[in-house]
Amino acid sequence: MANYVRTFGEIPGQVEGTSFYSREQVRKAKLHAHNQAGISGTGKQGADAIVLNGGYPDDRDYGEIIVYTGHGGQDSRTKLQIADQTLDDSGNAGLVKSQLDGLPVRVIRGFEEDSPHAPDEGYRYDGLYRVVRHWFKTRDDGFQVCQFLMVKIGSPSDVVDPELPTEIPPGTTLEPLKPVGPAGRSKTTINKVNRRAEVVQRVKAWHGNRCQVCGETVALPSGPSSEAAHIKALGVPHNGPDVEENVLCLCPNDHKRFDNGALYLTDDLEIVDALTSAVGKQLHTHPSHNIGIEYVRYHRACWVKET
Repeated sequence: MANYVRTFGEIPGQVEGTSFYSREQVRKAKLHAHNQAGISGTGKQGADAIVLNGGYPDDRDYGEIIVYTGHGGQDSRTKLQIADQTLDDSGNAGLVKSQLDGLPVRVIRGFEEDSPHAPDEGYRYDGLYRVVRHWFKTRDDGFQVCQFLMVKIGSPSDVVDPELPTEIPPGTTLEPLKPVGPAGRSKTTINKVNRRAEVVQRVKAWHGNRCQVCGETVALPSGPSSEAAHIKALGVPHNGPDVEENVLCLCPNDHKRFDNGALYLTDDLEIVDALTSAVGKQLHTHPSHNIGIEYVRYHRACWVKET
C-alpha cells in the first residue's frame, strides 16, 4: 500500500471494462490498495474499491446489484468462517463510511467469483457503485457476517429501493459478460419498488408527524415534518412489504439510527440503544397503528446475534 493515494471515483486512464491478469496489475493501476484484501478502505477515509472474487459464499452478484460480504472471521488456510465479522474491521468500517457519506466505490470482478458477470480469467474493472445500506446476517454455521447492498451508479437499478431486473429473476443462469475495452451499454427493465403514498400518509397522520422514538417533530414553514422508516427494508435482499405494519414514523436522526443499527426494538416495543445496550422507554404507539412483530424481529436480527 506504499505510495497509494486513496481516490474516490474514476482513476484517470483506467476505463471501465479494462482487464488485468493479476491483482498486482490492479494495484499498480491505482484501482485498489491491496494485492489480497477484498476491501480498499478505512473507517476514517471510507472505502474506494472492492474486489469481488469468490471470497465469501454469501456474496450475490446480479450485475448492476451486488450483495457484498464484508471482511473478517475467516481461517486464512481453510477459508472457513471461525468468528463473527464486526465493524471494527477497517474495510467494513470503510464501506459503512462510504455509505453514509455517499462516496463512490470502484468494483473489480475476479475470475474466481461464482457469477455469470465475472471474467473468465484475470480481473476486470466494472465501474462505480454506491453502498445503499448494510446489515448483519447470521449464517447457518452460527457466525455473523456484515453485508452491503451496492448498486451501479447511473444504472436503471440506481434507485432508493433497488429490485432485480424483471427479466433476471434470482437463480436464473445467465451468459457470462465478456466486454472488450470500454464496457458496452444495454437497455434493462427494472422492477422498481413503488412506495405507496397512502401508507406513509396514514402512519404520519396517526402520529401527528411526531417521532415514535423521541416524540419530536421537525418544524418547517410548511408545517410539521417526519420520515417514514420501513422496519424490514424494501428491495433486495430483504424484500419487506410496503404496509403500515412495516412502517415507523421517525425524525431524520432516529431514522438514520434505526436504519444503521444504532437502535432497535424488543418484542415489547421497548427501544434499545445498541451503542450502550440500554433498554429505554417504550416506542410511542397509536391504537390504529398495528406494528408487525415479525418485522421488528427481522430488523433486530440484522444487528443483534440472538440465540
